[in-house]
Amino acid sequence: MSAVVNSPYGGSNAGQSQAERAYLTLRDLILTLRLPPGSPVQEEPLTKELGIGRTPFREAVKRLESESLIAIYPRRGSFVTEVNITDHALIADVRRRLEGHAAWRAAERATDADRAELEQLCELVADVSNEQAPIMAVDTRVHRTIHRCTHNRYLENTLGQYYNLALRIWCLFFDRLPDVTDHVGEHAELLKAVIAGDAERAEQIAVAHVDHFEHAIRDVI
Repeated sequence: MSAVVNSPYGGSNAGQSQAERAYLTLRDLILTLRLPPGSPVQEEPLTKELGIGRTPFREAVKRLESESLIAIYPRRGSFVTEVNITDHALIADVRRRLEGHAAWRAAERATDADRAELEQLCELVADVSNEQAPIMAVDTRVHRTIHRCTHNRYLENTLGQYYNLALRIWCLFFDRLPDVTDHVGEHAELLKAVIAGDAERAEQIAVAHVDHFEHAIRDVI
């Protein structure tokens, strides 16, 4: 393992504090299952391998605990949380409401610069390969960009937490899911609706996207 320079799952280490870099690095190791569910989050080996200071590392662990990705047990240590697949429907229930609302707000509030970035994402979606890493990186960038285009940091932060939980489930079942490129391809119409300022259509597409993912996971478990 090595420290993440530019997080493929949202966020860049450029110009970030040590605590933020530690958070992004640990978060991505968990989301990509390089730190698998149930594994210990050991301070000494991880700080050495990743080049992270102890204080930023501990701050990152506490933050990830608040996001349900790490569990801290007194006298036992810290562990990556298990993936409880029965929680997926509950996560989808929250995301269905919030992703739809975020798409609506993004369509209303996106600036000209935001819309230019969304146009670039349309090209990425159209050209994405069928390999896991680029598919998931593009999907993540689309979601996080739309969240940011709401210009509501409370909504963005809340959605980020629930999206991370869903992303880890996707990583876990990626090889068993059919039509993953089609899943990412659904973003093309969503991006167009946001760019056009069509809030109602953006909301409908975003909700349908969450539904499709939830049903796909349900079908393989």
